[in-house]
Amino acid sequence: MRFRFFALAALLAAHGPALVPGFTTTPLRAQQKLPLTLEDIWAKPTFRSASVPGFNWMNDGRYYSALEAGNLVQHEVTTGKAVQTLVAASALQVPGGRSLDVDGYSFNANEQKVLFTTATEPIYRRSARASYYVFDRSSQKLTQLSAGGKQGYATFSPDGQRVAFTRDNNVFVTDLATMKETAVTTDGVPNKLINGSADWVYEEEFGFAQGFFWSPDSKRLAYYTFDESQVPEYDMQQWGELYPKEYRFKYPKAGEKNSVVSVSTYEVATARTVKMEVGPEPDQYIPRVMWTQQPNILSIQRLNRLQNKLEILHADAATGKTQVVVTDTNPAYVEINDDLQYLAGGKQFIFTSEKDGYQHLYLHEMNGKLVRQVTKGNWEISAINGFDPKSGYVYYTSTEGSPLQRHLYRINLQGTDKKCISEAGNGTDVVNMSPDTKYFLNVHSSAGVPAVTSLREGSTGKLVKTLEDNAKLRQTLAQYNLGKLEFFTFKTSEGVELNAWMIKPSNFDPAKKYPVLMHVYGGPSFGTTSTQTVLDNAGGGTALTNYLWHQLLAEKGYLVVSVENRGTSGRGSAFRKATYANLGKLETIDQGEGAKYLATLPYVDKSRIGIWGWSYGGYMTSLAMTKNADLFKMGIAVAPVTNWRYYDTVYTERYLKTPQQNPAGYDENSPVQFARNLKGKLLLVHGTGDDNVHFQNSIAFVNALINANKDFQTLYYPNRNHAIAGGNTRLHLYRQMTNFVLENL
Repeated sequence: MRFRFFALAALLAAHGPALVPGFTTTPLRAQQKLPLTLEDIWAKPTFRSASVPGFNWMNDGRYYSALEAGNLVQHEVTTGKAVQTLVAASALQVPGGRSLDVDGYSFNANEQKVLFTTATEPIYRRSARASYYVFDRSSQKLTQLSAGGKQGYATFSPDGQRVAFTRDNNVFVTDLATMKETAVTTDGVPNKLINGSADWVYEEEFGFAQGFFWSPDSKRLAYYTFDESQVPEYDMQQWGELYPKEYRFKYPKAGEKNSVVSVSTYEVATARTVKMEVGPEPDQYIPRVMWTQQPNILSIQRLNRLQNKLEILHADAATGKTQVVVTDTNPAYVEINDDLQYLAGGKQFIFTSEKDGYQHLYLHEMNGKLVRQVTKGNWEISAINGFDPKSGYVYYTSTEGSPLQRHLYRINLQGTDKKCISEAGNGTDVVNMSPDTKYFLNVHSSAGVPAVTSLREGSTGKLVKTLEDNAKLRQTLAQYNLGKLEFFTFKTSEGVELNAWMIKPSNFDPAKKYPVLMHVYGGPSFGTTSTQTVLDNAGGGTALTNYLWHQLLAEKGYLVVSVENRGTSGRGSAFRKATYANLGKLETIDQGEGAKYLATLPYVDKSRIGIWGWSYGGYMTSLAMTKNADLFKMGIAVAPVTNWRYYDTVYTERYLKTPQQNPAGYDENSPVQFARNLKGKLLLVHGTGDDNVHFQNSIAFVNALINANKDFQTLYYPNRNHAIAGGNTRLHLYRQMTNFVLENL
């Protein structure tokens, strides 16, 4: 489940287990301090964090491009100076004298042609359709890609002669010399068969929407086909008209049928299509497809339905014949990520695996033979950032410093000469490395301290230029009474050490007794996506806006605490997979242990401990309020799963197996089963247009609470999705949440 907390882009990171101070404001006269308001946090740009928008590396690592006032401008990397306008806004005129309202762009391989997007329409989390235009920099000619309707994921062939795209569940190729459009597939049907794009569950859980890929020599196009004809439909009503509209889409809930997925190649010159052999078992996943450095070999990753066996297949693009070159298994599940990389020369590839208990890097020959394990240790790689074929260095971010940190390292393929590229210290480094690894864009933040974006040398980490230091935001924050965010650890009654943080009021008095609001997510991470709420970044592991809301509550006399339970990332396979086949059990125990620990502190009012969370955190809150009813006085559950039988196949079965195989794992930790235990005050929040965690979850919980004759409050947002956002929505939501805390804790 890719439950995301819409966090400030790229602000992760960490500190060790010792108690450490967060951001300390510059002392000002007391009368100058300003009170935090919900309007400042959610409606005004008061605390807007500045970033470096539109930074796109160009082929020559000396330059990057960006859209500025409608112009596509080239900048020198080391100085940031604009050196030339690649495409002027005045050149982007369509018939009738109208200028394109550009919202995105991409170059072809030699950067002489540009695909511009306009009028983009989001579909789900990653999917979208748009109108595409091709601009030839040599002729200064702008041409509409297709007049047949909006397109999806338009992509240049490597030689720049063609563009592939999707429309109406089919794949098309346009020859740019003639603008002739050729249908690669013609059998696509909505809610039945998809070519070239991912279905809902692949998009959400495997993290991609585009499902076609050009071969390195531009001669072939590989593409996915999803036969979702047997997948049950979910009917989501859309409110507002006299009669609500039905929106029906294919959504495979746990234990139900998935799409049958196949992969084919299309030879452009002959229009010949060849289906790749992915095995006789239709009930499986194909989570990744990519071309190797050899243009006739396609790499396909195959995953069984229980997701505990991953195979890398190499397919002959001309014949469809495949062979398994690597098999990775795990007693629980195997992580899917984007770390597989085929190295220049076409003889080797690198791949990450948890086979020794931590996510580490392995080097293989093309036939799959293991050359060596490149990285080792009780820490895990979170992302592969780049590879330099000349030096042989792999660049990666990892938790080597601490489970709460993410820093950049390099190592050679021999497994030697490892070096930390990040500057010494705490906090998080989020890296965007140039293709040639000469430079990287680094976004660094630490607890309560806004991000600093800098340009650095790839091999040394040496600062080239600070691009954005958020000085304005720092000055703004200094005007408010912000408490310290302090990291700490404690041991549970089972002897498990858990990481946590606490925000205290700026005028904290250890002689007083304070109520506590705990913030929880608690769910497993997926691939390189961290769901930790205890990290040394600007928000402490949450969005900066949530950090400021927590500060607002601290200003009103509350302690705010977050505890990282078992089942979360950063601490290796055993810690994360301890919850396998029994989601909710250990997590609830650990959150309860957190409440018990806090109750022993002399400045905590143990009768006034509350908890809140969103998505998986809403699930955890619902369990805490029912299974740990004696510990929590109040809870706010936002967009919660309340019965895993209602959630999708890929996410749920990864952690619980199917409901047919493991019914107890689904039922014994469903809040619906424990509604009768509720004692404290509960606020249940959900968007009725949530295509991810369906409104059905809250309906089931509400029904159980009614049957148990329990009092509770609900707050539903018409047509809002899982983010519950748009217009005044967030301001309204957090005002209701604030009032609920003040009135009930």
